[in-house]
Amino acid sequence: MQPLVSSLEAIKAIYLGVDDLKVAASILFNAYVDDPLFTDIFQAEKEGYESRLRSAIREELNAFWVAEQPIVGLFDGERLLAVACLTAPDAAFGSGRYWHWRLRMLLTAGLFGTKQMLEKEEKVRALVPAVNFHMLSFIAVHPDYQHHGLGHTLLGAIDSVVEEDAKSEGVAVFVTIAKHKPFFNDDSYDVVGELSLSHVKGEVMFRRKAA
Repeated sequence: MQPLVSSLEAIKAIYLGVDDLKVAASILFNAYVDDPLFTDIFQAEKEGYESRLRSAIREELNAFWVAEQPIVGLFDGERLLAVACLTAPDAAFGSGRYWHWRLRMLLTAGLFGTKQMLEKEEKVRALVPAVNFHMLSFIAVHPDYQHHGLGHTLLGAIDSVVEEDAKSEGVAVFVTIAKHKPFFNDDSYDVVGELSLSHVKGEVMFRRKAA
């Protein structure tokens, strides 16, 4: 039996605090452990895949936090139900990750995984028809609270973050699972390019901010 979720009107979308990062990492791990891009990047066929992925997600969240990038969560009371990580348009974050992030990622995820993570971001950015935009790096709903409309509520919160940033022209995301495309289509994301990374193909989608 699934845990109950309050009405969507009671759900709060707020920026995460540092004490929320551990739960956020767990939610993201469960969402991405079977994602074809991450199983390829972090070599799921080799021993220690789950450990490498957990470490990579933890380092990504820490890097987002240190760089003061938007990490948005949906809360039902004190329970964190969903999370999204964005890179702001003016961040020196992107592929030029801080040296300590690169070092820690190398130590935990390995050289191949670190290079692939950076390559993915550079290639996605190259396909987006905008100069200044947000990048949606992660989005996930806790597996126990799915199918309650929280994903669309989270997309709405992301839209608000983008709308409030005068510099941003919109938000981009790289989609590697076909069934996820309609989810983004429903929020006016359009396919702007196709991309192959190693053995994985996907589509870059972009939601342009309303004029």
